[in-house]
Amino acid sequence: MTVISLDGEAKNSTEKVFRGVWRISIAVLVILLLFLAWLVRAGDLYDSNSDFAYNIGLIGGLLMLSLLFYPLRKRIHALGRLGTMESWFKFHMIAGITGPLLVLFHSTFKTGSLNGAMALYAMLLVASSGVIGRFIYRHVHQGLYGKHLTLAEVTAELGECAEHVKSVFALRPDIEPRLKAFQEMAFDQSGSWLSRTWRFMTLRWRSQRLAKAVRYDAKKALSKLFRKQGGRRREVIVNYRLARQQIDQYLDAVVKASQLEVWEKLFSYWHLIHVPFLYLLVFSGVVHVVAVHMY
Repeated sequence: MTVISLDGEAKNSTEKVFRGVWRISIAVLVILLLFLAWLVRAGDLYDSNSDFAYNIGLIGGLLMLSLLFYPLRKRIHALGRLGTMESWFKFHMIAGITGPLLVLFHSTFKTGSLNGAMALYAMLLVASSGVIGRFIYRHVHQGLYGKHLTLAEVTAELGECAEHVKSVFALRPDIEPRLKAFQEMAFDQSGSWLSRTWRFMTLRWRSQRLAKAVRYDAKKALSKLFRKQGGRRREVIVNYRLARQQIDQYLDAVVKASQLEVWEKLFSYWHLIHVPFLYLLVFSGVVHVVAVHMY
């Protein structure tokens, strides 16, 4: 079974097609949800006091309550028999998206009572925090559900990529100093806090710009060599694809190795904030449910 990656450039035409289909599907789903939200907000489908609204709110609330199972699974070893951490994390992500959506549709996108407004805003706070955490998570883990990256691993990957990219240096004399200068800049810790922050935020963008420029120069050098020495054009295409892969992997390894420590700190800070938000959501949700059934 072929795994279609959404990171970096597409490796072949099949992956390009699947990426396009996936993005179009996501766009269609978002548009459909927005259209349904507009109908619900206008009151054309159901009322917030109806049984249907109550039931989807109940399901959404239970899904969000189940979010607590994931941190419990990480801390209680006896729960290991109930599934792998990867499976629990998948459920955590699905419940973290589906639960808030159902609650939003339950509320018909309106805040009536004070306790309902508190529960809704707490839910939106937790959902927003989860999106931010997911963004940080992918920078400190290998893949969507992969293991935690270590500095030793990314450093070893950088050394391996640096060895492979040496074959590209022979194409043009200015390629090596440009790539080396980028690596020095990426690991440079000098300058003010503001300049280091800006460098951190723009490093990925700079690497993509440099990769595009170096790939273009490598392509020109290979074409020139083909015109000079002759041979089969297929060989030029294969050599260019190999050079492009080595350039991209090297620059990606530089960015990953130079930024891992910062991403790990951000992830630990996010975790300290996200867990209290989750408890706040549970508390406000319980208060809302009790108030609804009492009054």
